Amino acid sequence: MNEAFIAPSILSADFTRLGADLATCQASGANWIHLDIMDGRFVPNLTIGPVVVEACRRATDLPLDVHLMIQRPENLIEAFAKAGASRIIVHVETCPHLHRTLQHIKSLGCAAGVTLNPATPASAIQPVLGMADQVLVMSVNPGFGGQTFIPESVDKIRQLRAMLDEINSPARLEVDGGIIPETLRLARDAGADTFVAGNFIFHHGKGIAAGIRELREA
Repeated sequence: MNEAFIAPSILSADFTRLGADLATCQASGANWIHLDIMDGRFVPNLTIGPVVVEACRRATDLPLDVHLMIQRPENLIEAFAKAGASRIIVHVETCPHLHRTLQHIKSLGCAAGVTLNPATPASAIQPVLGMADQVLVMSVNPGFGGQTFIPESVDKIRQLRAMLDEINSPARLEVDGGIIPETLRLARDAGADTFVAGNFIFHHGKGIAAGIRELREA
C-alpha cells in the first residue's frame, strides 16, 4: 500500500490567516493541501474559486489537491490548472463525458482524480479506473465541513482498493469526511492511503501541528 498522506482541508481554516496556517501545515508535515470548490448548485454551499487557489499556490510549496464539487466542471478546469492546481478531482455524478474530462485534466499537466458521493456505488467509476491518478471516496455527503464519518464508506474503500489492485493501478485512494484518528484507522485498514481532514486539524485545541501529528500517529 502507498505511504499514508495527510491533506488538510482549508474549508475549515481561518481565512484571515490562511497564508500563515498553510505555512504551519507545511512545516508540520502535511503532504497536500485540499481545496473544496463548491458552486451552491451541485452542493448546498458556495466556497472559493481560482483566485483563492492562486493565493494558496503562492503561500505554499505543497501540492494543491483541488476538488471540484460543481456542475459543468469541464468549463473551469483550465482556470484552476492555471491558478496552480496540482491535482484536479471531478465527480462522476457531474461528468457525462468523464473520459474526456480526465484526459483534459492530464493535458493541462495536472494529476486527474475522480470521486463519488456516498450513495453512488463504487462500480460507477470502473470504466475510467485505469485513467485515474487518484480516487476519492466521500465519507460524508459533500457540501459542509464538520460532518460525521459514514460507516458504510469503509466497505466502499475496501471495494475500490480491490479494484485498483486488480489492475495494478498506482492511483492514490483518498477519503474525505469525518476524518479523526479513529476513522482514519478504519479507512487505512480498508486500503485508503490519503486522508483529508479539516476540523480535526484547523480546530484542534492544541493547534494545527498537533492535529496533523495525531493523524500521522494514527
